[in-house]
Amino acid sequence: MGDEALKKKTQETAKKLFGKGIKMDPPYKTWKAFDRELANDFSLFITGKLYSRTVLTLKERQMAACAMLAALRARDELKLHVNAALNVGCAPEKIAELFFQMATYTGMPAVNEALEVYREVLVERVQWPMKQGK
Repeated sequence: MGDEALKKKTQETAKKLFGKGIKMDPPYKTWKAFDRELANDFSLFITGKLYSRTVLTLKERQMAACAMLAALRARDELKLHVNAALNVGCAPEKIAELFFQMATYTGMPAVNEALEVYREVLVERVQWPMKQGK
């Protein structure tokens, strides 16, 4: 893939993931403040090459990212990726279930924190309260 095609793929994928919902600065802006060239390289790789692969769908990638970030208790990144998960069509009740599933492996403090972050995102997106499943 040529440079221009990769840039276009990066922009398209970023728009799908981060184009709507909550308003927060993506990590890219922080990276860019320190090293513009390296920030661009990270963005092209992460969003243009990794996230645009088709082995996993964007929904599957976002569910995996949410689980890992919640387990790491990385609140800001989790907020960004929960929003992205909703943007690419992950079902809200499945995201909540994902966080409950973590209880056995990460403990309830991580579950509670993930649910708090998730609620913040839903409030900002005017999707709170969530509809209760059966």
